[in-house]
Amino acid sequence: MSAAGSPASFVVLIPARLASSRLPDKPLADIAGVPMVVRVARQAHLSSARLCVVAADDMRIVEACAAHGVQAILTRKDHMSGSDRLAEACTALGLSDDDVVVNVQGDEPLMDPDLINAVAAQLLSRTDCVMSTAAHAIDGLADFVNPNVVKVVLDHQQTALYFSRAPIPWWRDGMAAEGLAALPSPAPLRHVGIYAYRVGYLKRFPGLEPAPLETTESLEQLRVLWHGERIAVHLSDVAPGPGVDTPQDLERVRRMLSRD
Repeated sequence: MSAAGSPASFVVLIPARLASSRLPDKPLADIAGVPMVVRVARQAHLSSARLCVVAADDMRIVEACAAHGVQAILTRKDHMSGSDRLAEACTALGLSDDDVVVNVQGDEPLMDPDLINAVAAQLLSRTDCVMSTAAHAIDGLADFVNPNVVKVVLDHQQTALYFSRAPIPWWRDGMAAEGLAALPSPAPLRHVGIYAYRVGYLKRFPGLEPAPLETTESLEQLRVLWHGERIAVHLSDVAPGPGVDTPQDLERVRRMLSRD
């Protein structure tokens, strides 16, 4: 990584796991003739990353990537999380502890390359943080109260104070008889699941004791805050394209890309 911390001074790693309870063989799902993980890698290649690598748990993913000119490495099948898989990949690739790695999920075929750049730049500019991520304003009450939409609250430096599935911040004076009547102002923030890490911290992270709050909320990033580290947050003007978790998500993305 250059001392100047230029936008190109980061690596994109894409964890890809073949097993999925809701969508079997998800990384290899066909989207307009191309495996989904390859589409993710192509989006990542449009960013300023100096290297983009898929970290796979199965040779079929590695072979599918190779067939489309995408670099991939094989990692263990028994990793508990994507961050564990990325830590192994960092060691295999010989990355230094000072390098910055952006974790782009293998089920995000519509990932915006500019968002990848922005999250990397956020961490490169914040030597007080071990990680960075992204968020955007919530514009609907349904998303604000939906536990599947993760919210984040920030301090004045755009550093994460807390992540939750609950509607935070809670607007005390916005309650009506039937519940929350409107969104608080300024708008609450939806967390976007893209992360940048300093490699030295990413290697340490799997060995940290899981946090009670992490278990309660089922949000792994709370382990970082619980252990006293800081996460910088890039505020995006727009919501990212939809990811793929279910067969219905896959069909929606297929329709969207078929119009291109």
